[in-house]
Amino acid sequence: MSDNQSSSSEAAIAELLAIMARLRDPDGGCPWDLKQTFDTVVPYTVEEAFEVAEAVARRDYPELREELGDLLLQVVFHSQMAREQGLFDFAEVVAVLNEKMVRRHPHVFGDEGAADAEAVKVNWEVIKAGERARKGREHDSALDGVPEGLPALQRAHKLQKKASKVGFDWRQPAPVRDQVGLELAELDRALEEGDRDAIEDELGDVFFTLVNLARHLKLDPDLALRRASDKFERRFRRVERLADAPLSDYDEAGLDALWRQAKKTP
Repeated sequence: MSDNQSSSSEAAIAELLAIMARLRDPDGGCPWDLKQTFDTVVPYTVEEAFEVAEAVARRDYPELREELGDLLLQVVFHSQMAREQGLFDFAEVVAVLNEKMVRRHPHVFGDEGAADAEAVKVNWEVIKAGERARKGREHDSALDGVPEGLPALQRAHKLQKKASKVGFDWRQPAPVRDQVGLELAELDRALEEGDRDAIEDELGDVFFTLVNLARHLKLDPDLALRRASDKFERRFRRVERLADAPLSDYDEAGLDALWRQAKKTP
């Protein structure tokens, strides 16, 4: 990065921090921004992260640029609230990140070697375990480090990957596929009994096992579901265009005919 680019970036960040501080200023700031807390901002932080992911999935790079800015705003917002409470500020957030990135990449910034990406991942986990120990967070379980706040599909996937690293896993996809059938059979029994708690429990097991199957097939379950949702949306919109009356006026056979017609278009 040239000196001019560095100066421009520093000026832009300084301006962003000043804007956020002004929005949070009790003397003439924005009433909405002043009302916010860490807890109330978190849902927006999560939402912005998903919007970044959506822009990447669509390869919409102008949109990605904007969404990354919105995500950065979330970091600045949290940092400003923390500064007001004397906890930390944006500069400290960046400093901690810089130190962490250097510490976790000894093969780049130190003398250690890493032959490939897999070796980097192994070293990364060892370093993270050491960090937990220094913070007084001993390694109690192989599943440590999976946030409860992750979206359900991602959390299931990460839990399974953690368990797999210590050998708690099927070796091939076939038995996982068999387990899907067993879980569906248990769901059927719960449906026959009509126990809603049992139905929810068994349906959760079906989802969890499908995530496991995706993992064994080396597929991203979240991406697979996104593609299925996109496909459904395209086809449903075709159904709406094909219909010559409100969809609510069609019976089941009529809707099925429209759906089959919509599916003929790629």
